[in-house]
Amino acid sequence: MRGKIGLPTLAFVVASTLPPFVCAAEDAPAWVREAAATAMPKYDAKVPAVVLLNEQHLTVDDNGRRTCRTRRAVRVLSRDGREYARAAEIYLTGTGKIRELHGWLVPPSGEVRRYGKDKTADIALVENDVYNDYRVRAILAEHDADPGSVFAYEAISEDKSIFTQWLWEFQDRLPALRSRFVLSLPGGWRAETFTFNADTLQPMVTEGTYTWELKNLPFLESEPASPDFSTLAPWLGVSFVPPNGARGAGPSFTSWADVSRFQTEVAEPQQTSTDSMGEKTRALVSNGTTEFERIAALGRYVQNVKYIAISTRLGRGGGYRPHPAAEVFTKSYGDCKDKANLMRTMLKIAGIPSYLVAIYSGARTHVREAWPSPWQFNHMILAVKVSPQTVAPSVIEHPQLGRLMIFDPTDEMTPPGYLPDYEQDSLALVLAGDSGALARMPVTPPSANRVEREADVTLDAEGTISAKAREHSYGERAANARRSFVRYSRPDYLKRIERWVASTATEATVSKVEPEPVKNGTEFNLGIEFSAPRYAQMLQGRLMMFRPAVLARTTQYPFAAEKRKYPVVLDSESYSETVRVTLPAGFEVDEMPESAKLDAPFGTYRCSYAVNGGMLLFTRSLEVKATTVPAAEYGRVREFFGQVVGSEQSPVVLVKK
Repeated sequence: MRGKIGLPTLAFVVASTLPPFVCAAEDAPAWVREAAATAMPKYDAKVPAVVLLNEQHLTVDDNGRRTCRTRRAVRVLSRDGREYARAAEIYLTGTGKIRELHGWLVPPSGEVRRYGKDKTADIALVENDVYNDYRVRAILAEHDADPGSVFAYEAISEDKSIFTQWLWEFQDRLPALRSRFVLSLPGGWRAETFTFNADTLQPMVTEGTYTWELKNLPFLESEPASPDFSTLAPWLGVSFVPPNGARGAGPSFTSWADVSRFQTEVAEPQQTSTDSMGEKTRALVSNGTTEFERIAALGRYVQNVKYIAISTRLGRGGGYRPHPAAEVFTKSYGDCKDKANLMRTMLKIAGIPSYLVAIYSGARTHVREAWPSPWQFNHMILAVKVSPQTVAPSVIEHPQLGRLMIFDPTDEMTPPGYLPDYEQDSLALVLAGDSGALARMPVTPPSANRVEREADVTLDAEGTISAKAREHSYGERAANARRSFVRYSRPDYLKRIERWVASTATEATVSKVEPEPVKNGTEFNLGIEFSAPRYAQMLQGRLMMFRPAVLARTTQYPFAAEKRKYPVVLDSESYSETVRVTLPAGFEVDEMPESAKLDAPFGTYRCSYAVNGGMLLFTRSLEVKATTVPAAEYGRVREFFGQVVGSEQSPVVLVKK
């Protein structure tokens, strides 16, 4: 799974000896009725639904077998909230199963609709899953759930984990009135927990059963450039420790070296190869004259292996084992850990050492050092050992392993030598047996993720402009440009370009679009030509007013709101532009904005205007550093980017001679 591209986090549950469901066909169990009767506070109209109850009861036996009952009840508040009237329980086919799944819909009228076995579906988690490893049992009731309805479900599932930990998320983005996690352990076992994104939560303990509960959790609304909700919502990391000498329960982790050793041992046997894989590897690296070129050739090949989006956090342990590299090579199909393991195996054939890297994709502050656990990661990438001759933005210096180039074989648009911005600056675990440790992922400098643009504009006496622009993107900005180019058909891509041009030149006609992806993947060039009537505003028959910034920057910073709840997450990038405007004959500059020079801890901005004969020269540059700005300092962010926008929207005024 990677960043905002992969699967959402779904509650995968594993279960115990629990009482059977007792419910008349036309009625709902008492806990559903009780949840539906819960008094609610008044919520803002933007809140689509509210979780009335979110509960999970996990029971562990002496052999580490887990049984789990999950109960969840959601009240739909608006039509947008109907999508939350669903149950989805994921299981790993080799080790687990969903024993029971039932749902109930309680509409405002009070007449209960029950969803039994005949209303559930058991389907592959992803399309074309030739392995059939991951499946989901689901109830979809959104088409039945009108606003005011309560959808509830209860699931019992079971599984056998290969390590003794659990993660409980008290909420997603929705407000939750009551969220509870219950853990029942055998005699002699104990639980150790860590609370994240909230004050330390102490459990209530009764005869080997631990209960943690939170109430009245607020809605986590989306804000521009806000952190992933996993760094805002409270969650619980639980380690259940068996007594000395207990067998079959799986390993316990007291350090990150323990986690590294465990995941290394799980993955190491999967480095299988075949003669055809060896031949392919040697053919790919044969034209490489440098170490980097050989690594890049293998990286580009593995990036083209078909990707399926499966999180490493599924399956309670089985989800951490990649498929054998030989299988993935033959089928040209796999998830993140399969692709990383395939590339590692091919690098080994080429004589280049590398290590798997467990990472959380999508939030640079998600992983916390306090709780050593594979549960903290949802993605797998690669660290390639390189010599001093290999210089790239994604190279780090590891204290035990030396120079490592970090690379994500899953992100097909980010070339070797770079790292996607949603993985930068996060803590990740390099899987190197006893030598494994958390490492800070590299942050590419703004200059490595830059956009350079030049535009030549001709303005006539009627206010019409004709423009030719050329844009050069590098690093992660080039990766983003390629994503857009590849994702859309040619007509849809052209429409996106036209909308972008029209955002500043409302009546523009685009006459030429020339995208040029560069083969090595580190650059993307774009040429466009367009015209726009009445771009300049005529005043009193003798004045003409226009903005020299005829095209918007590709990255916008929407910080108009006066207040903010959450920190601001900024990525590393830089932008520069030179615009040459040929002024209409018979006009001269009457008023010109002042040059701007802005400096802040998170960025710098420069803007200047100059006139030489009949030519106006406008330049601007913006550099933003990768950082997370606390919400308390939002005013400074808003002021900085507000001044940037104000400077770029300031008009030049011409007067007729």
